Amino acid sequence: MRESLRWQREASTLLLSGELDRDTLLSLWQQRDTLIKDVDTIDVAALERVDSAGLALLVHLREIARAQGITPRFSGISNKLQSLITLYNLQQIIVSADKNA
Repeated sequence: MRESLRWQREASTLLLSGELDRDTLLSLWQQRDTLIKDVDTIDVAALERVDSAGLALLVHLREIARAQGITPRFSGISNKLQSLITLYNLQQIIVSADKNA
């Protein structure tokens, strides 16, 4: 059985866990505007798998937050996710909060 996608809000952080891919992202997509409101950090450390559709959703979440006046940073980017970010040349979009810590 595939790992599902889970999320929770803690203050201004959105924590994602499980698998973020084309098969699991629909429920998050449907709640995206509410979930991203006032979020300044998206914690992806507990994501076990992200595909290109999941990466596109991360970019979209960032753009929704930017439209609300906040540019969120991403924490807990794994090596695999960083490779995907680099492959799609999104290093300037998916910015790690960990690099500035």
